[in-house]
Amino acid sequence: MPFSIRDELSPVVQQYAMYLRNVRGLSSKTVTEYCKDLRTFFRFVKRDRGLVPPETPFEEIAVQDADLEFIRSVTTYEIYAFMNYVADDRNNMASTRQRKTTTLRSFFGYLTAHEKLLEKDPTETLVAPKKGKSLPHFLSLEQSIELLNAVEGPDKARDYCILTLFLNCGLRISELIGLDITDIHDDALRVLGKGNKVRVVYLNQACKDALARYMAVRRPITGRDKNALFLSGQNRRISRSMVHALVKKHLSAAGLDSAKYSSHKL
Repeated sequence: MPFSIRDELSPVVQQYAMYLRNVRGLSSKTVTEYCKDLRTFFRFVKRDRGLVPPETPFEEIAVQDADLEFIRSVTTYEIYAFMNYVADDRNNMASTRQRKTTTLRSFFGYLTAHEKLLEKDPTETLVAPKKGKSLPHFLSLEQSIELLNAVEGPDKARDYCILTLFLNCGLRISELIGLDITDIHDDALRVLGKGNKVRVVYLNQACKDALARYMAVRRPITGRDKNALFLSGQNRRISRSMVHALVKKHLSAAGLDSAKYSSHKL
């Protein structure tokens, strides 16, 4: 933990930081974040109670005097007021407010249950805010067509087939790389999914055409991977990393954001 952060906190908080690092085994970076959260909290309480001149910049409020007596005086109301403050005045995201909630509950729980220095935990009713779920990014029909039209190179038939199956069949990457030639049955694929459960995926005309073009150029091989549907340049079953790489390559070639989309999103 940086000395500057430790030096700004009272001995009781420094002791808590050592407990996090040495007993709970948290990383120094995580401990630093906890300490910063507590520093922000104590600054808020001191300002809210009028213990500092109103013109004092928030980041300059000293908290070394936030000792055990001060901490014992903290109320549940002040805990919730602080959470409203970081949401409304500091515009903290839900994930950041979750961490601050964890910090406060951990700190006051430590003083109450572990050290027996508090009779009542003011955070016992504090509930962490739910993280907002961001919508996943998917390719539109036009973008899918652009992606397929951008496929070029010596492995064009293979890569085009892989992308077509991803876009039409809802396969996981592990399911795609695990496909064997014998899994192709007329207008369907036999897919081995999670938990070794087998399911049948029916193929539309685009998938059947892509598979036919690929099988026409797929070279016969011998050895362990002779039945693998998709092969690498070394005549081995294609790997997860290779599929990720070819998807990223063709996304970039199509002018699509390769950081925004992935094999999973396809």
